Order: sequence, then C-alpha cells, then structure tokens
Amino acid sequence: MKRISFLLLLFFLLGFNSVAQVVDEEPEEKVYKTRILFLFDASQSMYGRWQSDMKITIARKIMADLLDSLKGTPNLELALRCYGHTKDYPPQDCDDTRLEVPFGPDNFEKIKHKLKTIVPRGTTPIAYSLEKTGGDFPPCDDCRNIVILITDGIEECDGDPCAVSLALQKRGIILKPFVIGIGKSFREQFECVGTYFDATTEKEFRNALNVVISQALNSTTCQVNLLDIDGLPTETNVNMTFYDNLSGLPKYNFIHTMNDRGLPDTLVIDPLLIYNIHIHTIPPVFIDSLKLAPGRHVTVAADAPQGHLQVKFGNSVRQTKCPIACIVRQHGKMETLNIQYFGDKVKYIVGSYDLELLTLPRTIVEDVKIDQSTTTTVEIPTPGTVIIRVPGSGYGSLFVKRDNKLEWFVNLVGSGQQETYLLQPGDYVAVFRSKFQNRSMFTMEESFTVTSGTITRVNLSRY
Repeated sequence: MKRISFLLLLFFLLGFNSVAQVVDEEPEEKVYKTRILFLFDASQSMYGRWQSDMKITIARKIMADLLDSLKGTPNLELALRCYGHTKDYPPQDCDDTRLEVPFGPDNFEKIKHKLKTIVPRGTTPIAYSLEKTGGDFPPCDDCRNIVILITDGIEECDGDPCAVSLALQKRGIILKPFVIGIGKSFREQFECVGTYFDATTEKEFRNALNVVISQALNSTTCQVNLLDIDGLPTETNVNMTFYDNLSGLPKYNFIHTMNDRGLPDTLVIDPLLIYNIHIHTIPPVFIDSLKLAPGRHVTVAADAPQGHLQVKFGNSVRQTKCPIACIVRQHGKMETLNIQYFGDKVKYIVGSYDLELLTLPRTIVEDVKIDQSTTTTVEIPTPGTVIIRVPGSGYGSLFVKRDNKLEWFVNLVGSGQQETYLLQPGDYVAVFRSKFQNRSMFTMEESFTVTSGTITRVNLSRY
C-alpha cells in the first residue's frame, strides 16, 4: 500500500514538473545577423596628402582600430570590396572593382591585411562597384545587409550611384547605405545614395565610423499606441505588420500587447528603415512613413477604437448546428470587410456596418452600430427544416413570398432524392417539373409555411 502511494506521489510530482516547464518556457527572440560590407576607395587620389599623412595611410590606421574594436561582437560578419586598385590610370578602367574579402566569421585580420597591401592606382567607379555589392551578400533570411561606402571623391565613370542604391534597396538586398566622404564635403552628391557623413578631418573620420557602426549594430525601440474613442492607448491584441517604405517588403510581424504596467509593449526594431505600419483591425488602420531616431525611443499612435459584433439566432425551440456565414461591409459600401460566422464574437473599428447573412433566403441587416468596448448583438429567427420530396429527376426552384411577389433564392438539386433545406421563417412556394415531362403545363407547385425550429414536409410526388 505504501509503495502504491509513493508511486502515485512520484507520478504527480513528475507530471506537475513537466507542466510547469511547459508553462515557463518562453519563445526564443528572433536573432538577426548583421553583415557589413566596407566599400573602400583605393583609387589613385587616396595617395593625396591629408593632415598628418596620406589619406590611404590614415584610412588604414583608423579602419584597423575599428576592426580591432569589433572583435567578439556577436552575430556580426564583415566583408571588404575595393575599387580603383587593380588597373593603372590612365587609361581609365571603369570595371576596376573586386571583392577582396568575402563574408565570413572572424575575418578581421584578413581585412586589415588586405587594407595594408592594396595599392591605389586607378579611377573611381562608384556606381558600378555599388552595383556589384548586390552579389556579395550570400542568401540569408535573417540577415541585415549594410554597405558602408568610404570615398575621397565622386563618381568618375558616368554611373549613377543614387539610382543603383535605390534599386538595391527596393529589391531588399541592402538597407540604406552609409557614406563617409573623406577630405572634403560631398554631401550634395551622396545624400541620395544613403546616410551621409562628412569627414573633413581625421578626427571626424574616426567619429563618423564609430557613429555608423553604432547605428548599424544597435536597434532602437518603438511603442505603438492604439487609441480608443477617448484617445487613450487601451486597444491591444491586434496584429501589426511593419513594411519597408522603400521596397514594400514586410520586415516585422507583431501582435500588439500590453506590458506588466498596462502600457503598450516596447518593440525593438531596425532604425535604418522608414516603415509603413499595417494594423490589422477590421477595417485596417495605417501609419505611413514612420522614421526612427537611432538610440531613441519613439512613440507613435493610431486611432483604433473597437467594439464587438455577434450574430446569432434568437431563442427558439431548436437551434441549427449548421455553420452560417455573414458578410460584413462598411455601411453604404460594397467591399467585403470580413466573413463572420454565427455565434462568433469579432472586433471591428467603431462605426456603422451592413450585414448580409447567408441564410436561405439571404437576410440583409443595414446600419448596424458598433460602439467602443461593447458587444452589438444581431439576432435573427432560427430557421426551420424543410424536407422536399419529388417524384424523380427534374428541374425546380424555391421562392419566398414578399409583397405579393415571388423572389427566387435557390434551385432544387433535382436528382430525384429527398432534399432538405434550412429556411428562415416565412411563406414559400416550391416549383418542380420532371425531366421526363416535355410539356410546361405539367409543372408542379406547392405553397408552404416555415416556422422557427420546426420541420415542414413538402410532398411534390402526389401530383
């Protein structure tokens, strides 16, 4: 007896522990890998004097210090593409670009070594080099692809770096590039390419690199307030999709929630994009062109006051178990917003709606008001069951009597088998002709009345 009690206790404790583990388990946060491609100017002009030394020498030293500081950074991969270093100038060679160090883990020393050994020789094909970076990023679903262009001059090969950058961003290959201009300001030429930084001095170059890396590696935070009818951020539990404003590609999907303090939860997102937010209320709500400030918390709001709608059958002797749908439209409009089933309780933005209930015959309910944080219930009579017996295969229809007119709403199957329909209460006419009768005068007609929750039998075989 004691042994049985001990085993039961052990089983209970093990079962409780396994349940506790399931409850305590949290979904892992999605981790993105950041891939930074340095697009480095190694054209002949980099031999020019700049403050304490040649531009190429200063750039090598500052780049080496930066690479050393990045060692050990999790979820980071680097690569190096150079241009203007494989062909002498003159003559001008506008294809002079090469991926010197592909992406890979812990390749900091490889990049430092390559920067030490490259010899500035040629021209400045920025547009062509930027275009080639599109193939430098191996396929990856969970990667942020960033290009940092470091240059001491402008395009020399009649290319259009702005158009190339825009095309790469629209295709979702890279995020908005960073551009650092060495020696003097090139803001006018490069602001359309990406986020531009002037580096007219050595100190500014070092600072610009550090700022760029900080923005590239660090996400920022955003809070979306879904406002009720009183302008308070009380609405929640709605899916939100963040789209890249430029490419139109979806970047994040969140289901809005409240934190432990009853405030909208904080989202951690990439600050390098401009977002369009699709809030999947019914009907949807949109936030366009959301810009983030790297390292700063941003709060954005959208009017999303909601209430519930429930459609159901009224009290009667017998309720149907057949699922019946309801088409929901904004009042006065024909576009379908939602298909809702009887018995379900669904949220809608506060306003007026028209309902088309797919009963037999269809039921139209117009100008249904949805109010803040309340449930609007639309009740219709429970249908009755109609059993129609026909003498054999043939052709027929059912009509409802309204205002001394017959309105068609469904054709009989006409297979010769007994047919069953769930019809709303009312007065009806069944019309049928056997397929073996070649005279219209042999059409059969039977009037009948349907009552909620009852069975009505219509016998066309007696004719």
